[in-house]
Amino acid sequence: MIEKHPLLRSLAIYREMPWRFALVAALFIAVNLGLVWQQWLIGHAVNDVSAGRAVIRQADGSLDASLGWYWLWLMLAVALGRGVLQYAASVLSLILSQALLTRLRERILHQVQHLHLGYHWQHGMGEMITRTTRDADKVRDALISFWRQVVETPLVVLATVGLLTWYNPMLGLVPLLLTVFGLWIFVRQTERLVHLDRAVGQAYDRVNQDLSEGIGGVRVIKSFGLEHSRIQGFATQVAVFAEHARQALAYSSSRIPLPQAVVALGHVWILGYGAHLVATDRLRIGELVTSLLIATTLVFRIEGIGRVMQTFADARSSAERIWQLLDEPAAIRSGNITLPDTPLGLKLEHVSVSAADGGKAILEDCSLALHPGEIVALVGATGTGKSLLASLLPRLSEISAGRLLIGSDSGGWQDIRQLQLDELRRRVHVVPQESLLFSDTLAANLRFGAAGASEQQLHHGLHLAAASDVLQRLPQGLATPLGDRGVTLSGGQRQRLSLARALLTEPDILCLDDATSALDAISERQVLNNIRQLRRDQGRATTVLVISSKLSTILLADRVLMLKDGRIAADGTHADLLKTSPDYRDLLGIDHG
Repeated sequence: MIEKHPLLRSLAIYREMPWRFALVAALFIAVNLGLVWQQWLIGHAVNDVSAGRAVIRQADGSLDASLGWYWLWLMLAVALGRGVLQYAASVLSLILSQALLTRLRERILHQVQHLHLGYHWQHGMGEMITRTTRDADKVRDALISFWRQVVETPLVVLATVGLLTWYNPMLGLVPLLLTVFGLWIFVRQTERLVHLDRAVGQAYDRVNQDLSEGIGGVRVIKSFGLEHSRIQGFATQVAVFAEHARQALAYSSSRIPLPQAVVALGHVWILGYGAHLVATDRLRIGELVTSLLIATTLVFRIEGIGRVMQTFADARSSAERIWQLLDEPAAIRSGNITLPDTPLGLKLEHVSVSAADGGKAILEDCSLALHPGEIVALVGATGTGKSLLASLLPRLSEISAGRLLIGSDSGGWQDIRQLQLDELRRRVHVVPQESLLFSDTLAANLRFGAAGASEQQLHHGLHLAAASDVLQRLPQGLATPLGDRGVTLSGGQRQRLSLARALLTEPDILCLDDATSALDAISERQVLNNIRQLRRDQGRATTVLVISSKLSTILLADRVLMLKDGRIAADGTHADLLKTSPDYRDLLGIDHG
């Protein structure tokens, strides 16, 4: 049942907070029982007033109002108690709902971080942001309204019908039937509201995606003078979103009053039929007043249900989108085998990787080997799958067939799918061409993979990446904020800082995916020479796979692999491949003659 209803699955998180949930529910029950008691007291007080018992003239001409004062103070005490309980219930329900929202967002973030890259490429940043913000907020609003919808309203309906039936069966039957009919209309309208809100959510996704791309790509947009067209495109997306939102609002505004009017007919019935019962001495005037008061409470509560049902309809669509994300199966699962504490190499044995859409394989029957401590360059034409191959090493993507092995001849080889993910990604590191720096200080960025690194170690990491000069130019040194994505730095500076961050983790296998493309030849040579010497004093030199199309980089490698048609088409030193491989010469633009 719960698995098929995403909003109920969200509400089920309350089970993780049983005591707080029970306390808030008990408070709401007490508040509503107090309301019924208060209105019952009013009826009895009116009966005493109408019968002349509230104020009695004594034989000496004085007035005895003790009974009247009793009713007054009792009703004031009940109202004050209800007010205190209502305040406590409302505050605690907000706290509880925020705690649930926090847990829901933590699960979304955890899932987003653990999903494979293909999911992110398919769904985009805008959709992820929408589900974490707008959708989660709508679920939170429903959880706050949950108490009135699920706890208060049934209690009010039961109390109203029960009290009216106690007074007279027919007095309670008709309002019960009208309330049930009105709620049935609400439920029928909910499906349409869910459909409309789903369209609103999808339009909001596109707005978020367009906005995030417009901010993230502001340099490109300005470079091509596309500000006006981007603004127009964004305005179009906002207009589509606004139109869907208008349709949803128009539907709810025009349809929700109908069931409210149906329930309100019960008030008319109580007034008319109740007056008849009073006229025939089958109902006292105080009981009629109580009936009208509690019926009025029911009408107002049902009117509130219209707004709450709209909130629930919105939240149902949002919860469905959230659980679609949370239910996405993890394509990459951790193994339980640890790597030996020895230098590592890697092997690809007949590896194939299919395209995400199930089309032609990007890598097909690809085999290669890197020995521990070796620096190997990987070259290939654009689109041959070099970056995909790099993403296989720390299991950011998964192979479709074949085996990827990590280890050495002395320590043994292990299939990457059987290894613990955390240890694998600690010892195998990929530095992509796009250098992502976080909106924090330089020190915080460098410590991203080495949280306990000392200031001396940070300076050493910068030296290894030939980035000491970057530090010297920053006004606050290591404490300098770098801005969003390192916007204050040049491309070459960002690449060197990303390299320093990777080298601080002292990986056993390092893959540079065009990560030196923005470096000059001198800096590049310095970086690779530093990497070549990294940890050699510990007897475990880092194995490096350099993906590059720069001749200066290739010349620094021990060996060159050429990727073509999804497999390694050539393997050897640069000098050997120049002699034996026409494709290699064409790729580098070198005339053999």
